[in-house]
Amino acid sequence: MMFLKNLYIDPGTGGMLFTVLFGIFGVVIFSVRAFIMKLKYSATGEKNAKLYNTKIPIVIFAESKRYWNTFEPILDEFEKKKQKIVYMTCSKDDPVFTKDYKYITGQFIGEGNKAYSTLNLLNASVVLSSTPSLDVFQWKRSKNVDCYIHIPHMASDIILYRMFSVDHFDAIILPGVYQEEPLRQLEKIRKMEPRDMVLCGIPYMDEMKKRLEASGEVPPHERTVLLAPTWGENGILSKYGERLIDALVSTGYKVIVRPHPQSFTTEKEIIDRLTSKYNDPSKVEWNRDNDNFEVLRMSDILISDFSGVIFDFALVFNKPVIYTDPSTIDTGVFDAYWIKETPWTFRILPELGIELSEDNVDNIKDIIDKCIEDPSFKKGREIARSESWGYIGEGAKRSADYVIKKYNEVVKKKKQAEKVKARNAKKAGKRKFTLAKSRS
Repeated sequence: MMFLKNLYIDPGTGGMLFTVLFGIFGVVIFSVRAFIMKLKYSATGEKNAKLYNTKIPIVIFAESKRYWNTFEPILDEFEKKKQKIVYMTCSKDDPVFTKDYKYITGQFIGEGNKAYSTLNLLNASVVLSSTPSLDVFQWKRSKNVDCYIHIPHMASDIILYRMFSVDHFDAIILPGVYQEEPLRQLEKIRKMEPRDMVLCGIPYMDEMKKRLEASGEVPPHERTVLLAPTWGENGILSKYGERLIDALVSTGYKVIVRPHPQSFTTEKEIIDRLTSKYNDPSKVEWNRDNDNFEVLRMSDILISDFSGVIFDFALVFNKPVIYTDPSTIDTGVFDAYWIKETPWTFRILPELGIELSEDNVDNIKDIIDKCIEDPSFKKGREIARSESWGYIGEGAKRSADYVIKKYNEVVKKKKQAEKVKARNAKKAGKRKFTLAKSRS
């Protein structure tokens, strides 16, 4: 009995152990699947096998059309440089297929395991992607790919990815200066070889900034509050629901609610209940626009939780935010668990606005007014911008230049290896000839 008492494991450690065990199990399962898939391709000689016989210089993998805003500016740069790219996407209706590119080839590779079976047998020099967890679950490193590069699609911490999500990438493009140190700490903890980490900035935010500047002054309007939470049990709609919306309506301000797209599937019951109850657009407007630019532009303040839209709103549109307590997020499943310091994303939030809690939700009007009128939050946004958004306006060019640089390095290294191999073969041939001659 005493032995059982001593077996207590704290929740964070338990979460980490579960993630590690689940990761190991996933590696075994998907390694077996990948092996079976390779046998299938070699045995059947399917048409897709042609893909693996020719080395593709540079591949960009997009898990969904949702990441088009990340890759479009970079693709445009490649197009300017006349650099051939194969853009592999899991979305049939990806915007790449409507672009009039000459050097960019869009390719739909299917969804789920079908897509990963293509990626796992890929023959390419360099692969760039914003999808994490390479060589952890379905997506395995192909032995015929020389270099994998990860590019984040938001300004927040990379260490808030699931554990080991970027461990197997050869290089990482960094949005901001603050992100390198915790990643270097992880490399030391896990005894990994130091990898390339290059500061390039955030291409999609650069484009959003240009668009904002071109759109002109925001026309006079009533004070507008945007509620844009993420989904899940820690999301605002699950935690506060009617209580928060009622408080917002009572402010007399214009209220726009923009749920995360996943909420309409995962939290359908909550969404149905709320949209049914708050069905007067003069009090609550529900927004489902594919493009969130205009709703962000016309809103004066954002209420969110741990959604990446917080940084779009604060850093690009230069407006204050109200956020939920980040300590409620279980970091036991994230890389952040291994780092002693509090993640930058959590540390910077108080500089951007005020925390929403059970104690102040009913006083939401006072919080909104303070956030909008307090000049200290403007200074906080400047600090956050300097730390998380490097080389403003240059993100796409720097990212494209870096990928091409890595490609050239791969090609040079291959040529050098071939020369050494040829030289060694020639020496071996001479030795054999000399030995044979001496014996004769």
